[in-house]
Amino acid sequence: MNSANSFNLPAENDRQQISEGIDRLRQLTQLDVQNGWRSHPSDLSQIELDWQPQPICNLNDKAHIAWSKGGEILWFYQQFVLPESLKGYPLRGLTLRLALTWWAEVAEVYVNGQKVQEGDLFDHSARILLSPSASLGEIIAVTIRLVSPGHDDGALVRSRLIYESEYAAIDPGFVADELAVLQSYLEVFKPEKLGELAAAIQTIQWELINQRVLFDRSLQMLRDRLKGFSPDLKQHTIYLVGHAHLDMAWLWTVDETWKAAERTFNSVLNLQKDFPELTFCHSTPALYEWIEQNRPELFAQIQQQVQAGAWEIIGGMWIEPELNLISGEAIARQILYGQRYCQEKFGDINRVAWLPDSFGFCWQLPQLLKQGGIDYFVTQKLCWNDTTQFPYEIFEWRSPDGTQISSVMSAPIGEGIDPLKMAAYTWEWTTKTGKLNPLWLPGVGDHGGGPTRDMLEIARRWQTSPFFPNLEFTSAIEYLDLTATNPLPIWDDELYLEFHRGCYTTHADQKQQNRDCEKNLYQAELFASLATLVTGRSYPQKALETAWKKALFNQFHDILPGSSIAQVFVDADQEWQESDRICSKVIQESLEAIVQQILLPPPSHAQAKAIVVFNPSNWERSFICSQQIDGWKICDSQETTIPAIGYRTFWIIPDDKVNEIANYLELENQFLKVVIDPQTGNLSSIFDKINRREVLSAPGNQLQAFRDAGQYWDAWNIDPEYAKQPLLPVECLKIETCERGSFSNYQICVTRKIGDSTFKQIYLLEQDSSVLKIKNKIDWQERHVIVKAVFPLTIHADFATYEMPCGAIQRSSKPIAERNPREQAQWEVPALGWADLSSDDYGVSVLSDCKHGYDCQQNQIRLTLLRGSEFPDPEADRGVHTFTYAIYPHAKDWRSAQTVRQSCELNQSLRVVPLSFEELRSDRPDHQKFLPPISSFLDLQSKNLILTAFKQSEDDPEKFVLRCYECHGESAVFSLKSDLDLRINHPLDLLERFQDDSTRGLIEPWKIKSFSISQNSRSDTGS
Repeated sequence: MNSANSFNLPAENDRQQISEGIDRLRQLTQLDVQNGWRSHPSDLSQIELDWQPQPICNLNDKAHIAWSKGGEILWFYQQFVLPESLKGYPLRGLTLRLALTWWAEVAEVYVNGQKVQEGDLFDHSARILLSPSASLGEIIAVTIRLVSPGHDDGALVRSRLIYESEYAAIDPGFVADELAVLQSYLEVFKPEKLGELAAAIQTIQWELINQRVLFDRSLQMLRDRLKGFSPDLKQHTIYLVGHAHLDMAWLWTVDETWKAAERTFNSVLNLQKDFPELTFCHSTPALYEWIEQNRPELFAQIQQQVQAGAWEIIGGMWIEPELNLISGEAIARQILYGQRYCQEKFGDINRVAWLPDSFGFCWQLPQLLKQGGIDYFVTQKLCWNDTTQFPYEIFEWRSPDGTQISSVMSAPIGEGIDPLKMAAYTWEWTTKTGKLNPLWLPGVGDHGGGPTRDMLEIARRWQTSPFFPNLEFTSAIEYLDLTATNPLPIWDDELYLEFHRGCYTTHADQKQQNRDCEKNLYQAELFASLATLVTGRSYPQKALETAWKKALFNQFHDILPGSSIAQVFVDADQEWQESDRICSKVIQESLEAIVQQILLPPPSHAQAKAIVVFNPSNWERSFICSQQIDGWKICDSQETTIPAIGYRTFWIIPDDKVNEIANYLELENQFLKVVIDPQTGNLSSIFDKINRREVLSAPGNQLQAFRDAGQYWDAWNIDPEYAKQPLLPVECLKIETCERGSFSNYQICVTRKIGDSTFKQIYLLEQDSSVLKIKNKIDWQERHVIVKAVFPLTIHADFATYEMPCGAIQRSSKPIAERNPREQAQWEVPALGWADLSSDDYGVSVLSDCKHGYDCQQNQIRLTLLRGSEFPDPEADRGVHTFTYAIYPHAKDWRSAQTVRQSCELNQSLRVVPLSFEELRSDRPDHQKFLPPISSFLDLQSKNLILTAFKQSEDDPEKFVLRCYECHGESAVFSLKSDLDLRINHPLDLLERFQDDSTRGLIEPWKIKSFSISQNSRSDTGS
């Protein structure tokens, strides 16, 4: 025998003795009854069921009783005749509970014909009281009705009878759990002491089992013998905060969420009467607003508990949003509206960003949170990673600009009071952090629920145990102030979730509507503000806040990602449409108000019509008339540039000239020559005429389809092995020129087919543009298929750059085998509007108006277009999709090429306002029209600043808020130039509070900056 084996043998013997003793104790008061159920597949009532002919259920290899998915109903029945003893231990007078765990969409539990418990997929465990005082021969009949999930087989997972003493006393099962907790502690921290525990267990007087009082006394003697270990365990404190994660929509509609919230909140308030130690936290101001408006008495009770310190409002954001696919400005508004509501209704802003369930977190989030008055970031979602384990439990998370926020990976949500699980978590927490005091979040979650009476009673019992950490209810903010203290390790990157990669693509309609809403909200606020400054008209603040809140709500982390049932998206569509309706009305009225103040130059042609072209971007842009207004051209040789955040008036006349494309397979302008393959419809060549090089190394815009099936989280996850399952090549149906083409607007239309789906793509090369657009109209009918557009390139780069909210991030494009494990997990990644692959002297950007999933190699960019998941929505993405993406070859890197601006221009079109005869003949004389034919309202005068908002101040109608960010990772100088005589007052944070700033217009790399703006004098502009 070698020395290692001789060293370990005593410890293994000790472990075996300890385990045997614990198991033997449990058998005295606990009985597995999983193999005693009879089942009946019927939707009859329990009274109508005849159980006598039904056989005993078989268990699968997991000891579950399983049945088929799809909402199938299965009744279970078992009759219990209470014995005098278990393994000789007397049971009379003990409390009897049935511990159940199920996996079912609906659960109903009946005891002696009376319904005593309901549950679902999330409220999936219960301890059912069968008898408060067990007596010999007592008969108890239990019937359970379970409905299998639509997406997964149902199962009765566990069923166990548990006899317990009054909680002031001990019983063998409780002592067994104490010993198990103590063993787990010693295994981690003092393995050399396991022998003492084993020796103590050997002193149990098993011969006294049939004499309960004497046997329990021997157990107490065992506890007394082990009390020397108590100080070790009591140096730990498990802090408790009651919690009820409630998805605003998921496998239920928003209307059901309101009901679940009402039930949850009433339950908590009632429990707090009997358990005054209970503290409870809940996020989501949007939810509290609904309670306030629809259940005012309940809302008043919540306010009272907040004031009393028993109820904590957490979150800091309007809802718990998706945080990879929304703009930085949308995140800013999540914070602004969430914090303002909490300040107004509960007396203070939130200091905690509570985001336990969002599917990954963009790198600029620390900066945005800190600017919104938030000190802490909390999630638990990265424990879902499928490849690597996140290295920290407590850390400082640093944004690219250097902003840091104290961050915590919390305990799992939706947990009960399980002493063994809580102890194991505590020892792990201490091992990883060096800190003794973890936070535990008891409460049923996902569909609400919160703490239960049974949880709180168990917590009280374990508070008295000498072999368990102290238990203390607290608040999240008090815990974080106590725990998240420096020095902490720093995480200087995004928090990429190695899971749920399909959410960048699933339900593409939601992504498209989100982008449209964000664009329209930006323009509505911008033009409404300018109209107010120009004309003095009232700013539509309430209407715009309503539009924002509708969009923000739909950014919830199970709506925008596309991971809800079908009805959720029907409801969401109505909210998107109402937000768009509000914005469209505001934009139209604002532009009309401005136009009425413009003094037009005289027309130069009898047939001329007047238009005003507005530029929503903070840089000069070119206007191509035929691109915007088919069949018209600009009179004479007018200048065609539109100034930054400004306008230019034009006289236009009919254009009868139509230039046919000489070769229907080629597009060409002064920048690019594009050739389409006549057999496939792919791009066989893109030649950069300025830089004299071929862009493509192989056919571009190839449509690649793959089988994408077998994932439990269907809407969420892409099959990691999809690339090994290519489908048949795409069929090219026809290639044709579009109905009309002018010199400034070359178009070729390609129609292709994948399975039962049709892809109509228009290749569009505009005059004076180095961007090749690909406009899509797709009738998508595939299920469990993923389709991508691939661009093989003649460049080589080890990293690709992707747009993220208010910035850009580099990720590895090396071969998978050359990446580190964390990079290997990033085989599908999110981007907002563009991705770029650049070498030292040349690069290519792919731009998109609403597609967010990418995977890049050293010489290839691939954009994910569509998926075909079936759970939770069987019809997800089926139907017609219209969207645009584009390829932009350029010299040098994406910064030099202004890729950010190109992406913005793809998403933010110029606004053309035609002037009617009536408007030209306005009653207002020309001498009262004070705006010139061309004007720039806002010019930031910097190549690397992007305007994200210009809006009226929330609290002062005489002031406006300008927000921008630095987009290149380089310093910028902000110097406002305006024809409206605007001045910069001072910097602001996201809550529009004054900020001291000594930088004097210098904006640091990647910084998001807000400024208070006012007009020197409105009298000069005729208001």
